[in-house]
Amino acid sequence: MTGVTLNRLHNLVSLRRYSLAVVVGEPDTGQRPAASPVGTPGAAPLEKEELRALDVTRRFGTIGALFLAIGSLGAGAAPVLNPVQDLPVLRLFPRIPTVSLALAFTGILMLIVGWLMLGRFARPGRERVLTSAQVIRTLVMWLVPLMFVPPMFSRDVYSYLAQSEIVHRGMDPYALGPAQALGVGDPLTSGVPNIWRDTPAPYGPLFLRLGSWIAGLVGENVVVGVLLQRALALVGVVLIIWALPRLARRFGVEPATALWLGAANPLVLFHLVAGAHNDALGIGLMMAGLELGVRKLPVRVAGDTVPPLARGELPFIILGAAVITLGAMVKFNALWALGFFGVMIARRWHGRIIDLVRAALLMFAVAAVVTVAVCLGTGLGFGWVGAFFGTAGTVWSWTSPVTELAQLGGVLGIALGLGNHTASLVSILGTVGYIVSGLITIKFLWDCFRWRYRPMIGLGVSLGVTALLMISLQPWYLLWAVIPLAASAGTSRFRNAATIVSAVICLLYPPTGSTFGGRAYVIPQAYAAGVVVVVLALLVVRRYAPILLRRDARPVA
Repeated sequence: MTGVTLNRLHNLVSLRRYSLAVVVGEPDTGQRPAASPVGTPGAAPLEKEELRALDVTRRFGTIGALFLAIGSLGAGAAPVLNPVQDLPVLRLFPRIPTVSLALAFTGILMLIVGWLMLGRFARPGRERVLTSAQVIRTLVMWLVPLMFVPPMFSRDVYSYLAQSEIVHRGMDPYALGPAQALGVGDPLTSGVPNIWRDTPAPYGPLFLRLGSWIAGLVGENVVVGVLLQRALALVGVVLIIWALPRLARRFGVEPATALWLGAANPLVLFHLVAGAHNDALGIGLMMAGLELGVRKLPVRVAGDTVPPLARGELPFIILGAAVITLGAMVKFNALWALGFFGVMIARRWHGRIIDLVRAALLMFAVAAVVTVAVCLGTGLGFGWVGAFFGTAGTVWSWTSPVTELAQLGGVLGIALGLGNHTASLVSILGTVGYIVSGLITIKFLWDCFRWRYRPMIGLGVSLGVTALLMISLQPWYLLWAVIPLAASAGTSRFRNAATIVSAVICLLYPPTGSTFGGRAYVIPQAYAAGVVVVVLALLVVRRYAPILLRRDARPVA
C-alpha cells in the first residue's frame, strides 16, 4: 500500500511540474501524454443556448459557402473553355461577372465572420468549450459546397494538370515548361498563366507522379482533372484534421482550439480546398509524420532521468521521418520539420551534442533513403531540387515585404536618375531573404535544442519567416506556419495575432486569381455589396442567437 501511495504521489508531483513548465514557459520536451494536464480537460460541454448559437453559426457559414460556390461560376478562375457556358441556368453567372463577384465576396465575408463566431466557443479557458467533433462537423458543412466548384483565388491547378501531363507523356517536367512540352495550342496549356507556360515544374516527384496518374485517367478533360486534383488536396486536409488534435494534446493546447485555428481557418477553405493547392498534401504529410514520430516518445521534464527506449519507439521515429520526407517530395518546405523533429529526438535521449549529431544522422539517413527511393521509383530523378530554387523567384508577389522593398528601391532609383534596377534589387534581396531565413532557422534549431523553445514552435516560426522573406509570398504559404503553431502555441497573444492576420489576408485576394479582367474598380463595388448582405444577415443572427454578438464573459482561469 505504501509503494502504491508513493507512486501516486510521484505521478502527481511530476504532473504538476509538467503543468508549471508549460504555463510559465520553463523548458520541456514538447511531448504530451494522451490526457494533457494543460488546457481545459475539465471543461463542460456547451449548454442549450450555446448549442443553438453553434447551430446558427454552422448555418451562417454554410450559407456563405453556398454563396461562394455560386459566385465561383462567374467569378472563379474558370478554364478557358468554360463548360458552365453550356449549362442551362448556370451559364447565366459567367455573363453577369459583377454580380457573381459580389456573391463570391458575400460568401467570403460570411465564412470569415462564421469562423470568428465559432472561435468564441473554441477559446481555451472558457467554462464550456467546443469538442473536436463539433469543430470537425462544422468544418465539413462549410467544406462540402467548395469541393465541386471551379478553381478559385489562383490558377495554379491548371499548371498542375499541364505538368502532370508532361510526366504522363514521358518527358522531363523539370527541363520543359507546358508550352515547350505540350504546345501552346494544347487545351491543358491554355489554362496555365502566361508566366508559368515556359517554366519547369517546381514541385516534388511524388506529387507529379500522382498527378501523372490523374492525367492518365482524365486525358484532356480539364474539369475532371481539377476535381481529382482537389481530391488529392483534400487528402492533405484530412491528414491535417487527423494530426492537429493529437499533436495539440501532446503540447498542452486545447484540441478544439487547434482545429479551429489550423483546420477550419478560412485560408484552408479558400486556398487549400477551393484553390486545390498541393500545399495541402505537403502540410498534411508533414503534420502526420510529426504525429507518428512523437507518438511513442515519453513525456520528459528538464532534469528528469532519461527513460530507456520504449517498445516501438525507434520504428515510429523512422516512420515519422519517412512520412515527413514524403511531404517534402510534394513541397520542399516540409524538410524544415526533419530538423526540428531531430531536435525533439536529441532532447528525448540525453540532450547532449552527441545526441544531436546522432539524431541528425538518423534524420539524414531516413530522408536520403526515402528521397532516393521516390526519385528513382517515380523515374523523375533529382531535377526537382534545381527547379524549385530556380523558379521560386519567378513571381513577384505584391504582398511580399521583400518584393515591396525592392520595388521601393527601384522607384527611388528612377527618381534619383539612376535608372530602373528593380529586377536586380529583387534578385539581391531575394537571396538575402533566403540567407536570413536560413540563419533564423539555425538559431531556432539551436535554441530549441538548448530548451529555450519547444521544437514545434521553432518549426512554425522558422517556416513563417521563410514564407515572409520569399519574393513569391502567397497567402496559403502562411499555413505552413499557422498549422504547426496552432498545435503547439497556446498563448492568447499568438491566437489573436494569427486570427487577425488570417482574416485580413483572406480579404486581399479576389476569387478570380487575377485583377478581374483589368476592371479592378468592380472589386470595391463587390465588397460593398457583400458588406451590406452580411450586415443584414447579422441582424438575423442577433434575433435567433444574440449570444453570438454579445461580448463573451471573462474566461475562467
